Amino acid sequence: MPTDAPPDPATIAAVILDLVRARGAGKTVCPSEAARRLAAADPDSDAWRALMPAVRAAAGRLRGQGLIVVTQRGRAVDPLGATGPIRIGLPPQPD
Repeated sequence: MPTDAPPDPATIAAVILDLVRARGAGKTVCPSEAARRLAAADPDSDAWRALMPAVRAAAGRLRGQGLIVVTQRGRAVDPLGATGPIRIGLPPQPD
C-alpha cells in the first residue's frame, strides 16, 4: 500500500470520535482538527486540506448512527450538504 494512500473510513471515524470524546459533552471540534491529526506525518504541509471531504463524509456516517451531532451556527446540519464551517460534538445526553 502506498504511504500517501488516504486513511480508511474507519480510521477517520475513530479519530473524530477520539477528538469529540476528549473535548467532552457540550463542546465541539472543527473537522479540520481530525484532518490535521490524520495528516500529522507532515504537519507543515497543507495535506490535511485534501482529507476534508473524507472527514465530512465520515462525520455524516457517524451522525447517521447517532454518535455525533454536526452543527453550523448552533443548528444541526448535514455535513455533506452544509457549506462553510461546521462543528462536530457529542450528542446531548439525557438527564
